[in-house]
Amino acid sequence: MSDASLRAIRAAIRAEANADDAGHLQRFFKTGPGEYAEGDRFLGVRVPATRRIARAYRSLSLDDTLLLLRSKWHEERLLALLLLVDAHSRAADAGRVAIYDAYLAHTRYIDNWDLVDSSAAQIVGPHVPPDAIESLERLARSPNLWERRIAIIATFHWIRAGEFAPAVRIAEQLLADPHDLIHKAVGWMLREVGNRSRPAEEAFLRTHCRAMPRTMLRYAIEKFPEPLRKRYLAGIL
Repeated sequence: MSDASLRAIRAAIRAEANADDAGHLQRFFKTGPGEYAEGDRFLGVRVPATRRIARAYRSLSLDDTLLLLRSKWHEERLLALLLLVDAHSRAADAGRVAIYDAYLAHTRYIDNWDLVDSSAAQIVGPHVPPDAIESLERLARSPNLWERRIAIIATFHWIRAGEFAPAVRIAEQLLADPHDLIHKAVGWMLREVGNRSRPAEEAFLRTHCRAMPRTMLRYAIEKFPEPLRKRYLAGIL
């Protein structure tokens, strides 16, 4: 794909920019001093428009897509990840591995929760066998918040397939994580386990509910019947 196509896709996303939306997004995604996405910059492009552009430019080359992923603009990074997810879904084995390797080499640019959540399960998950998750365990030990979130969200691939061991193992590893965004992500994945197998989720909760951060626990038991929710919150099992 020529450089002109990269210019065209950038022109297309800038045509959707809105200054008022940019201000809202910068507040919503916590970009202020000391916040988790300090310094992130937004054009003010809504996600449906970004997805529409991704469909129109799905033939963009991997090299150009990675250039887009290195952008200072959040929406361009999201667009690049949507393109990678789509390309990964259509590629043969060698192409899928190339995208997976490129993704892990560019985690410094996958630096907000929506970027992780729109890509980790689709790109990382399929490349990690459920009985050999050392790569996810390494990510879960990372000092980088977003790599730790990639580790737990990647397990969604296997949760959807009815294989819960990766999610349980990474959730155990992240129990003591200090960040609220990890608590929410772990609780979400445990809830997804429960959506498919309540016994599997409750086996984890009976062991760990008293040590879990409250946000993590609340997310995990969100869909439980109210009496059962209260028992878990009280630690009375």
